[in-house]
Order: sequence, then structure tokens, then C-alpha cells
Amino acid sequence: MKEEVRPLYNELQGYLSQAPSETSRETELFEESIWGQFHTTISELNTLTGKNYDKFRVKPLEGGRSQFVRVSEYRTKLGGLISRLYGEYFGDEPAPFSGMPSTIVTQYQHQSQNVQILLEIQGSIDKILPMVESQTERSFLQKIKDSLSSVRNISELLNLILTTGSSMGLTLEQISKLFK
Repeated sequence: MKEEVRPLYNELQGYLSQAPSETSRETELFEESIWGQFHTTISELNTLTGKNYDKFRVKPLEGGRSQFVRVSEYRTKLGGLISRLYGEYFGDEPAPFSGMPSTIVTQYQHQSQNVQILLEIQGSIDKILPMVESQTERSFLQKIKDSLSSVRNISELLNLILTTGSSMGLTLEQISKLFK
């Protein structure tokens, strides 16, 4: 089960690394997609493990015409879930936070870098997807985006991009243009 949970564990760490710090001026999150993606990952964890992690979901508040989540609650719930998963599945590995009694080693740094790159790829796809006119290219980008949570390293990412593109009849040049 550990290796099945790992992509989601790394994904959660990536969300936390991208969340505004509690000391930043940004005290609230107004983009529902941020906490919505977090909730989707919790649902995936529930399904995968047969356990219930719903207590880590954040509760949006009403503010004028929109909903928002406090950064402090988002970071607390996200950090709590990561720590819970660490305790349940990854206790024999370096701790994910410097505040925990363990030294963060190179392996964790590589995992964090991989998660960062995957988040950047996902962000890039989110930006360019609405502008792509070709249905084949849109389908390609959506398949890549949907498969990112199963990617563990850069080699797997490149393999995913190339094999998906090839299976859809895209050339390397077409794929390259999409990611410029």
C-alpha cells in the first residue's frame, strides 16, 4: 500500500509547498480550485486506502459573494494529513517537515523537486489548455494532466508525455510547441 499512497503523499507535500505561508499578507484563499483539488486528493486517498481522511477537509466560509478558506486552516489540515500519512506509511523514511525530529536528506529534496516540477507542468497545462484549438492536442494535454498524480519522477514524466503523444499521433515537434 505504501507505494500506491506515495504519489498522493508527494502531491500533498507539493500543495503545502505552494500554499502561502502563514506570515504572508495573504490570509485567505478565494480560489475554490485550490481547496477543491485538496479535497479530490482526500477522496482518492479514501478510495485507495479504504480509510476515511475527511476530517482533514477544509470548510469554506462565506464572504460577500464568494467563498474562501483561511490560509492557516488550509496549511494546518494539509500538514496534519501529510504527518498522518507519514506516520501510517512512511515512518521509516526521513520526516517531511524540518519541525519533526528527523534530518531531511537528499532523497526528500529530490522528491520535493519532482513534486515542484509536476506542479509547474500541471500549472502550465491549466494555462494553455483553454487556448489550444486542436481537439487531439486538448485531449493529449488533459490525459497528461489526469495522469500526473501517478508520476514519481522526471523519467516517468517524459515517458508519459512521449508515449501519450505518440499514441495520439502527435509528433515530437507538436508536443514541443505545446509546452513552449
